[in-house]
Amino acid sequence: MNTATRRLAVQPNWWARAGWILLAAYVVYALGRLDFSWERFVTGLDNGARFIGRMIPPVIAQPDSLGKGLLESMEIALLASFLGIVISLPVGLLAARNLMPVWATWPARAVIALARSFHPVIVAIIFVKAVGFGALAGIGALVVASIGFIGKLFAEAIEEISLKQVEAVRATGASFMNVILFGVLPQVFGRFIGFATYQLDSNLRNSTMVGIVGAGGIGGTLFSAFQRFDYDFVAAILLSIIAMIMVGEVLATWVRGVFLEKGKVSDE
Repeated sequence: MNTATRRLAVQPNWWARAGWILLAAYVVYALGRLDFSWERFVTGLDNGARFIGRMIPPVIAQPDSLGKGLLESMEIALLASFLGIVISLPVGLLAARNLMPVWATWPARAVIALARSFHPVIVAIIFVKAVGFGALAGIGALVVASIGFIGKLFAEAIEEISLKQVEAVRATGASFMNVILFGVLPQVFGRFIGFATYQLDSNLRNSTMVGIVGAGGIGGTLFSAFQRFDYDFVAAILLSIIAMIMVGEVLATWVRGVFLEKGKVSDE
């Protein structure tokens, strides 16, 4: 290797180095602005250890409240997932730019962007102010979240399909709905089932959060336990939430397997 080649091989990338230096400087600046210090970090570890100590062993102090909250969270998640999926189908279809005209895709994409703009807890606060405390506000908030997630991914999945199958169905003189049913949906069915089951799992988790602001579910029970300093009951609630999420994951996996297996059989 000659000198010129060696010099070229080890030539530093000054733009990349400058970028890393600026990033490091900003991190230091942000830590200073956020009042971060090593003493606070050590104190937080000590407080966290004492907090966890007060949570052990978990105690189910109010079994009726715990069971009612868990059941309500599951009901909120299931209803919100069903309604969100039903609404996301036409919204995602209208947002697909390879099938729909511009005047249809832009409003649909605006709806999806609006639904994705805010965290479910913020939307839940708005629904609580609109319809009052309770499960209805939680369902509304999670329906909005479902539309934002499933609608966007469903539209993107449609935009990636092969149009040859769509044109073949159109060539038979099929109506628009038949083109969608036989030319579009078979190509995105497997991915749509994956989107739907993931959103169900996500809604189970979010249903525990929206309850903190009064939108029903186990979150309200958890927040009340925190306010009473019943940390052993808090631990029992957290373990129950983990168990509910695990059951939901098993259910989602089973549903995904059943539908995908049926899809394979129908294709054959």
